[in-house]
Amino acid sequence: MTPDAPFAIGPLLPWLDWFGIAMFAASGAIAAARAQQTFVTAAFFALITGVGGGTVRDLLIDAPVFWVHDPAIAAICLGAALVIWVTPERWWAGRGLDWLDAVGLAAYAVFGAAKALGYGIPPLVAIVMGIVTACVGGIIRDVLAGEPSILMRPELYVTAAALSSALFVVLRLVDMPSFIAATIAALAGFALRAAAIALRLRLPAYRGKR
Repeated sequence: MTPDAPFAIGPLLPWLDWFGIAMFAASGAIAAARAQQTFVTAAFFALITGVGGGTVRDLLIDAPVFWVHDPAIAAICLGAALVIWVTPERWWAGRGLDWLDAVGLAAYAVFGAAKALGYGIPPLVAIVMGIVTACVGGIIRDVLAGEPSILMRPELYVTAAALSSALFVVLRLVDMPSFIAATIAALAGFALRAAAIALRLRLPAYRGKR
């Protein structure tokens, strides 16, 4: 299947893809470094975190798996791992992983939704594909690192991805140029995730029978 012309991916969106991949890859390398693993493990974490969500998306929308056909993607992931490996720990200590993940989340949600639209996927499902693109890599990272998955915490994480994805789809449906729609949607998702990190915003948890 080839992308449909009305939702052709604009010139900004591939940059969002690469940026999101780099941020997620860096977060994966940080997770491995925190666990005192080798560079080989850090590189593997970077790759699987960077491409995990996009791989699932491409399989679901019947598109060629993006990183298999573009060696630059693996190079971006390995480069991100190397940067983390050679920089002082204090540069990304504390909540550095959360902030890198927040940037990647917003950018990747927009690109995922855009690519799904480009392959003729209906708008509602395209929103879901944006969420899958943004969240699956982080879930895989947490599982491999033995950390509690972000999905099991009440922080606004999937909600932020959903905001970026849905806002982009809505803005494109009203014919807003992809550059503007992508910028607005990515900033909105990042702002929500940043607020959740800084202010510890969270959704109410299920409390069972009262």
